[in-house]
Amino acid sequence: MKTGLITDIAWALLTARFRQTVVAAVGVTFSITMFVTLLSFMNGLNGLLDNLILNRTPHIRLYNDIKPSEFQPISLSEKYSDSYHFISSVKPGTSRKELYNVGAILEALRTDNRVRGVAPKVAAQVFYNIGPIEMTGVVNGIDVISEQNLFFFDDYVVEGKALDLQNIPNSIILGKTAAEKMLAKVGDIIQVTSGTGEQYPLKVVGLFQSGLAEIDKVQSYASLKTVQKILGKSENFITDLQIKLFDMTLAPAVGKEYQLIFRCDAEDIQTANAQFETGSSVRSLISYTVGITLLIVSGFGIYNILNMMIYEKMDTIAILKATGFSGQDVSRIFITIALSIGFFGGLAGLLLGFLLSMVIDNIPFITAALPSVTTFPIDYNLKYYIIATTFSLVTTYLAGWFPARKASKVDPVVIIRGK
Repeated sequence: MKTGLITDIAWALLTARFRQTVVAAVGVTFSITMFVTLLSFMNGLNGLLDNLILNRTPHIRLYNDIKPSEFQPISLSEKYSDSYHFISSVKPGTSRKELYNVGAILEALRTDNRVRGVAPKVAAQVFYNIGPIEMTGVVNGIDVISEQNLFFFDDYVVEGKALDLQNIPNSIILGKTAAEKMLAKVGDIIQVTSGTGEQYPLKVVGLFQSGLAEIDKVQSYASLKTVQKILGKSENFITDLQIKLFDMTLAPAVGKEYQLIFRCDAEDIQTANAQFETGSSVRSLISYTVGITLLIVSGFGIYNILNMMIYEKMDTIAILKATGFSGQDVSRIFITIALSIGFFGGLAGLLLGFLLSMVIDNIPFITAALPSVTTFPIDYNLKYYIIATTFSLVTTYLAGWFPARKASKVDPVVIIRGK
């Protein structure tokens, strides 16, 4: 049978039951709208939360961990060489905190095609002093340019400029929470006391806010040279190398490789943030589950409407079959009806989902904890629209297939005789 004729008949049946057709299409439209909006919003929120961690976390961190010596005096005794050694209260060894031969390590990393960039860092435990106020803290010595390129450092500086650390000697950018507790503002001079008791005056050139109050209460930033001077160390003194890769998924394997080559400790981002990644995966799973459930529910609505249409159009089906239409032709008519509802309802749903996402994207979302965020986060990824379209057509096809199969088996003789 010609496709055009089947399409014409399907359209006639659709318009004959126009109100029910609109109800079915609205159900699909609502489902697609909520599916797209929900996934766009939830994944935008996931991206926001992920970036709070990922933007400030290296894919691989090279450092020397403080740990007990692997060899104890008893291990040197031949008398107990074949015995198991159980030693309690083992104290940490005298291993150096800085990375050994850091210049050669940097050169090797910068020539590795897997590495996007490296940012050296020196961490120093200090006391902040301003008047009678004294607080414990950590000053991170950084290369400002590398930190900006790899970790978007300037985006988190809410007052002042990040480059002032490099241009102004003996300067510091305080965490905003720490600055509020010390009543310090940009332009003030604070005293920093090192672990050896030496005091150094530093000028506050900016305030830093990561969105995590516990971090902003303790951490501050200065240039590498400033922190090396506070610790009384040379320019080769580097405690951490922060590495960003082109492919983050390679971090665990590459980290183990670097640990063996450079003889230091390595921590990859997957290990450091395992719980956080689990939370993001669960939120995404819930979003997809709710969205797909909406589509399935709309499919049942289409199924019920087509079922009722078949019962009401039994005489029409009988006449079609009596005039030469095969069971397969009748099945195609009802599947065409179902797919038409799914297609046009889904198309309207995609448009409304996009518009609703834009509305949410423009709703102000201002919080002191997230200075770089001004509106609710939305992810306009094309894959959500492709998934929605696919599920819309698949669901409506299945919703139409069962009634169409029933219609194709109608015996015209029985129906006409009954009439």
